[in-house]
Amino acid sequence: MKKTVFFLLITLFILPVCAFYFGTPPNDIQWNMIINSYYIAGAVILFTFTAGQLTGNYSQVDKLWSIVPVVYVWYMAYLGQWNDRMLIMAILVTLWGVRLTYNFARRGAYSWKFWEGEEDYRWEILRKKPGLKNPFIWTLFNLGFICFYQNTLIFLITLPVIAVYAENVATVGMIDYLLTFLFMAAIFIEYIADQQQYDFQTEKYNRMYNDKDLGIYEDGFVSNGLWALVRHPNYAAEQAIWVILYLFSVHATGQWFNWSIGGAILLILLFRGSANFSEEISASKYPKYKEYQEKVPRFIPNFLKRK
Repeated sequence: MKKTVFFLLITLFILPVCAFYFGTPPNDIQWNMIINSYYIAGAVILFTFTAGQLTGNYSQVDKLWSIVPVVYVWYMAYLGQWNDRMLIMAILVTLWGVRLTYNFARRGAYSWKFWEGEEDYRWEILRKKPGLKNPFIWTLFNLGFICFYQNTLIFLITLPVIAVYAENVATVGMIDYLLTFLFMAAIFIEYIADQQQYDFQTEKYNRMYNDKDLGIYEDGFVSNGLWALVRHPNYAAEQAIWVILYLFSVHATGQWFNWSIGGAILLILLFRGSANFSEEISASKYPKYKEYQEKVPRFIPNFLKRK
């Protein structure tokens, strides 16, 4: 896990630099938009770090994951004088944010004291890992990875909204409408996956607490529906959502690899590491999970193999 975190932190600096020097860099107006928007990210980093340290709940970034991107994109659209393509992208990100916030809220992640609520179980497990038990080391981890890295990543994935605000970009047309449809489809897939997971876990714990026969819930993890196609359909859809948002900038600028790509790539790398850690936990808890890993691909369905 430490190697994964180190790799992610290194790529946080390398990827944006490479993307910046490949193709046309941001113009002066775009730079001003980036700098002004990152002031908000800086305030969020400070809040999440302080709240996590004071409360001992290190899911502060998790609570804001689906909220602050909405703030960023609307502020960017405002700075862009309500550019048509930026507005479309802002609306789409808002729909994504509303759905994901609802899914997070119904699991008890929020309370009227915003800094309280459920903490992601993985942070507690991670705190017990060798090398992170030391309070000082954990504080550095909280600041460097949980707060700075993740909040900066959240900011970077929204940068395609600024990238589309440039001279000589393609006018809004059929490609934008197609990308809008694909974005909405990815949100729907993520919704179905999260709902299947929620229904499964709700029924499993209901049966456990009421001493009922577990039946198909005895395995402990969901493996039907979308989860029979891939092991992480919600993760797969989440990655697709931000890749599609980046494709708006590809269509607008005509550059397949432009300076705003860093966020999408870093998100994919983060989800790879997150999936590894989650599966390590699941395999230790559920005897049949390794068999599930062997049969079902991680993110991309293998329809040919299923046949």
